[in-house]
Amino acid sequence: MDRGNLYENLARQVSAIGAVKRGLARTLPAECPGGSAIVLALLHHHGDMRISRVSELMAVDMSVSSRHVAHTVDRGWVERLPDPADKRSRILHLTPEGTETLATLDRRLTDMLARTLAEWSDEDVELLTVLLARLRDAFGDCRAHHA
Repeated sequence: MDRGNLYENLARQVSAIGAVKRGLARTLPAECPGGSAIVLALLHHHGDMRISRVSELMAVDMSVSSRHVAHTVDRGWVERLPDPADKRSRILHLTPEGTETLATLDRRLTDMLARTLAEWSDEDVELLTVLLARLRDAFGDCRAHHA
């Protein structure tokens, strides 16, 4: 296969990942859309942070991350605390309810993937995980490519 066809086939498969993402999103409860779930996961993995850092990690505009954060605050999953370094700013903090919600979301997603990939070998699942991480790393900060 020539390299042109190789990358055309890859482009088709990458485009089809949208269907996978939509399938995964359907496992989320209506009260926790994908953007809110990402906010919870970021706070869990990276700790307390300002909303500007959430925007940076999500690679989205501040207006987008603000909507997702507001949703999580309204649900009691995240709280806005005064920033000790600058009292005018706020630090986002994952509440115990947010931690519990995230654990539920993680279980749902993990169970769905386990059911969907039940026929796959452990080696294939691991290989997919490694290759997807490598693909993501190759793209780096997606916002930098659009500037």
